[in-house]
This record gives sequence, structure tokens and C-alpha cells, in this order.
Amino acid sequence: MKLTLAIALTMTALTAGAALAHYGMIIPSDPMISQQDGRSVALEVTFSHPFELDGMELVTPVSFSVTHEGETTDLLEELQPATLMEAAGYTLDYDLERPGTYIFAMEPQPYWEPAEDSYIVHYTKTYVSAYDDDEGWDALLGLRTEIEPLTRPFGIWEGNVFQGRVLLEGEPVPFAEVEVEYFNQDGSATSPSDLMITQTIVADADGIFSYSTPNAGWWGFAALNTAPETLAFEGEEKAVELGAVIWVHFEEWTGQ
Repeated sequence: MKLTLAIALTMTALTAGAALAHYGMIIPSDPMISQQDGRSVALEVTFSHPFELDGMELVTPVSFSVTHEGETTDLLEELQPATLMEAAGYTLDYDLERPGTYIFAMEPQPYWEPAEDSYIVHYTKTYVSAYDDDEGWDALLGLRTEIEPLTRPFGIWEGNVFQGRVLLEGEPVPFAEVEVEYFNQDGSATSPSDLMITQTIVADADGIFSYSTPNAGWWGFAALNTAPETLAFEGEEKAVELGAVIWVHFEEWTGQ
């Protein structure tokens, strides 16, 4: 699979530091469940470098939930420990009782990253549509930071534009930095340069960004900001990176 530079409709820059971008990940077995697929979805929950398939330990999250029709259900106790990408993660099988959009979300424990001399907290979410019903895809969860989808985050053809708005404490973040990376799920994708593994976008004055993917599959969007508070590490106060992460699946084009 050949990955080419995708089209960004906002100002785009490529940085060497983004090559090892971190992502909270909630990856379902299928982003669109039909009646023929059964009545449940299997989730894999990890913290990783998704293109390199390099997993990092994910300790028990602060919270893990699903929101459907405005009702949020705590699923933290339902998570099952698992080894994913050679690191500690979790799995979950969830029954989809009614049609509509199910939004799975995680707040992890702060992760200490020595290479960045800071803590990382990625508020992560993923959307699953049940039984050909997309109602609720534009709902906000009220996370401390999140990406508001302005494009429906499932049922999108490869090459289509995904647009989102970066929110922090419920407010748009002007000129937010957004990292974009492909989940190299089967390990077949290669990149001619580390610079091209993670794409970096700068949102506009209203916190809105746009991105067109070059191929089908799962793509992660991580909007990064620095928290006003710090956390102590070995007696020193350290910065905390707040990430708003959304995973979006783009479908392979099958039209003529």
C-alpha cells in the first residue's frame, strides 16, 4: 500500500517530532453494524504509535463509557485486560440493543513520556452506527477536550474530506495543532520518510480543520493543547499534554 501526502484544506506542516505521535485508540470490529452482522461490536482499547504498531502500556482508565440517544453508560468494569500490539490494553464486547449512533469514550490515566518531559492525557472517542441508523452522530460528550465532528464520522468514502472542530473546556481552540495518523492495522503500509507518518494540521481561527485521506481504513485525529495545571514527577512539576482524539473509518471506494 502506497501512502501519499494527503490533501489538507487548512494550513499544513510536517514535523519530525510528529513521527512518533501518541494516540489513545478505541477500534471497533466494524464502524457500521447491520442486522446481518449480528447484534454486538468488539472493541480493542490501546495506547500506541498506530502506524508503527508500537503499543505502550495502558493502565486502567479513569473512565470508559458509551453514549447512545443522550444516555451515557459506564463500561469501565466491563473492560477485559488483553495484550495488544505487544503491550497491555483492553477488549470489550458490547451488545447494540437499538439502532442509532453509539459513541465510545475513554479518559486515561496520565502517561509519563520521558522523551517529551511531560505527561500525556488523551481523551479518546470512536463512533459506531447500528442498523443503518446514523442518528446522534453529531452529539457532543462534554469531555474536557474533544473534537466535534462536522462530518459524519462513519460511512465516509476514502478521499472524502473529514472536518472537525477542536474544543477545550467546551470552547473552540483557535489555530489548534491537529496530528493525523493512519492505523497500519495489517502492517502493509510503508512510508518513504518518517516525516510522512504523522501529518500535522493547524486549525483555523474557529478551531476548524479539514483533511482528506489518501486511502481507506482507520485514521486518528489528535488535537493537542497544554493544560494550565502541572503534575509532579520525581519532585518536579511537569507539563500535561491534553489530547482530543477521534478515530474515523474511511471506506474503500466501490463505485464505478
